Amino acid sequence: MSGVAGGVEVDVDLVVVGAGPVGLYAAYYAGFRGMSVAVVDALDHLGGQTAAMYPEKMIYDVAGYAAVKGQHLVDALAEQASSAKPHYVLGEQVVDLVTAPDHALLTTAAGTTLRGKAVLLAAGIGSFSPRPLPAGDGSLPGVVHFVPRPADYAGADVVVVGGGDSAVDWALTLEPVAQRVTLVHRRDAFRAHEASVTRLLGSTVEVLTPYEVDAVLGSERVEGVRLVDGEGGLVERSADVVVAALGFKADLGPLKRWGLDLDRRQVAVDRAQRTSLPRVFAAGDCCGHPDKVTLISVGFGEAATAVNHAAPLVSAGAPVVPGHSSDDPH
Repeated sequence: MSGVAGGVEVDVDLVVVGAGPVGLYAAYYAGFRGMSVAVVDALDHLGGQTAAMYPEKMIYDVAGYAAVKGQHLVDALAEQASSAKPHYVLGEQVVDLVTAPDHALLTTAAGTTLRGKAVLLAAGIGSFSPRPLPAGDGSLPGVVHFVPRPADYAGADVVVVGGGDSAVDWALTLEPVAQRVTLVHRRDAFRAHEASVTRLLGSTVEVLTPYEVDAVLGSERVEGVRLVDGEGGLVERSADVVVAALGFKADLGPLKRWGLDLDRRQVAVDRAQRTSLPRVFAAGDCCGHPDKVTLISVGFGEAATAVNHAAPLVSAGAPVVPGHSSDDPH
């Protein structure tokens, strides 16, 4: 893995903003199309949100894997991307993007400049902060918002709060590790994938719906939770750990100031993944349209589409359709 320090200049065919799964796949695919590529990310490691928050979480929507842990997926994508010999600029946030007729220029907060014939934004949801428990006491030791290492909770009494994919997946992940897992959700219906909900309801996880956390109990650390049902009835449960999996507030940060057309807090793109700025494409969760399905597997396809449509900008006369990878003698 090659890297560059802050304050230097990088000149490549394609600059990828974001080193998450979609950005790493874009780097690989750009190399497959014969492009030189740089990848820049505000985090100081590869893998983006997946590696930072879900390294041990099982992912079920990636082609070729019935299930794969987040960190394993990131490692495999990084190995695949290494064939492109990308320049990695990690731990630096891109703060400015300016386009010209034949290139785009990006500048990081550390002073690094990256010049590319094309740019692919794969910044995920941008910066993110967890939504707090409405009941408060989120600062009490034992209240967490994600579970990077499930083994840390061996033998614990865990209450997971939420009804989305993260809540259900973490409850299932912790089931064989913790002493007891209880999932609390304010509605009877879940937002998580149907298959995951089916597994949840067939597991030993105790599911309490419709309940909300009225208070987190404990003075120096979590000792339990007080729950309120839909009719105002109260019940208390013991707990060593409360996992508040209530989603995240996302912020695209400086990207919002670059003159891009935005659609519901996402970068608007056309069918070729082009943005409103010349030579700038987008893929993954940072971009969208009304019919978008936000899956990692969809992001991979968007990255390949973007790279292919960037190819003629990088090399005049290059075809958009590259042929089949099986035709590559290497």
